[in-house]
Amino acid sequence: MAAINHNSISELHPKLSHPKVIGIIIGKTDIKGFPDRKNFGVDRFTFGFTVKDSPDFFINVSAWGSDGYINRLCSSFSIGDVVIIENPLVTTKDLEKEERFCPTTPSPYRLMLAEAHSQMCLCVDVDTSDSLLPLIHMPVKDSRDFYPLGDIVANGKSLDGSFINILAAVKAIGEMKLFRKSDGCQGQRMEVKLFDELVSSFPLICWDRETIQHVQTSVSKGTVIFVADTKINFDSFRNGMTAAVNSKTIITVNPDTQEAGLLCRYATEMLESGALEQDDKAEDVQVESITAVYTVGQLKEKSQESPETSHGITYSFISKLDLDSCVSKVIRTRCAKCKFQVTEGTQYCNNQLCPGRGQVFSSITGFDLMMNLTDHTGTLHACTLRSPVAEAMLGCTTEQFTHLTDNERTAMKWKFLLERCKTYVKILPSTRTKSGVRAVVLACSLADPGEVKQHMSTLLKGD
Repeated sequence: MAAINHNSISELHPKLSHPKVIGIIIGKTDIKGFPDRKNFGVDRFTFGFTVKDSPDFFINVSAWGSDGYINRLCSSFSIGDVVIIENPLVTTKDLEKEERFCPTTPSPYRLMLAEAHSQMCLCVDVDTSDSLLPLIHMPVKDSRDFYPLGDIVANGKSLDGSFINILAAVKAIGEMKLFRKSDGCQGQRMEVKLFDELVSSFPLICWDRETIQHVQTSVSKGTVIFVADTKINFDSFRNGMTAAVNSKTIITVNPDTQEAGLLCRYATEMLESGALEQDDKAEDVQVESITAVYTVGQLKEKSQESPETSHGITYSFISKLDLDSCVSKVIRTRCAKCKFQVTEGTQYCNNQLCPGRGQVFSSITGFDLMMNLTDHTGTLHACTLRSPVAEAMLGCTTEQFTHLTDNERTAMKWKFLLERCKTYVKILPSTRTKSGVRAVVLACSLADPGEVKQHMSTLLKGD
């Protein structure tokens, strides 16, 4: 297919006749309505977006028009789409307004779409689209110009009200919550928890529907993002700092930078090791407060119905518990600073992003097991069982375990294997397991027969 004739963003100027721009959408705002000054009782509607056509050039675009036109146009494309914009008005930027309300761009101009004169559509030329798609992964700011989360936390209130850049990985995506704004209109809010090698949890608040939709469709747990021009606020209720997405913010998903690559490897290790869940114990509910009893099948359904972490009790059989494997598969050593798995006896951490690099090395050793829980509704595979929960369950420290004979370890295993146990579990959705579910054991002990009879009869009636 022949190349499409168009103008590059770098060559745009107000005197250009019938300009045509092809680029990829890297940011987009919600629709807003305003009273039309020329027509009393009539509202005009607008929304904005940012389009990029090369590594160094991108431009802001605003569309104005009737309710129907703006809603049709806004719903016709999303962030990440390649579009063709025909006959926009090229105007010189109002620097004061642009600086306050729009993403910072290298172009001295902005584009305006008018209902009567401009057209816009998705680009269907595959070669053109493919050539532009890599741009979505290039941050709009210098890839080295960002605050680590640790610096934000350390600087505290001195950053209140500032616009800064953040490079971090996604720890969790909350549910979108609706509320009624002071003007009576409906608003929405979603909280994303971020982490990096220094901070295990930091809140990023999203208010716009477009941003929320972009995060929900493009981001998952462990994804690295570069957040340009996010506003930092001190939250007195939390007594800590938060970041908020605003009309200036551009979020780059999986940024193609060296710094992001290093953080991505760190994030992958943290997720696979379960260290994030360990770091987050302060957010775990107390075991004593967990009272809801479920079958294994119900726990799986609960996880699939909601992305949120859930807790419950299951009276199920332990169908796998490899206590008699070699000790290195039962007990593991991790860096005390970053939880990266290390070789026992080592004097340093292999993690290039460990916050303890250059400091005196220290490690922690504990049980690191997987167990299966089975009842009449199915099996929860590869449930994580770690110290100190494992020590309390087995009645044995890691040091004592290493001195047991093979026969003694096998006897300990058969004390629990194929026995009905009362197990408190935390259930998390997971893209890395075949079932889509990941379970962490919070407490486990042999079940009281009378207690089992009471609860199982209730569950069977429910079935």
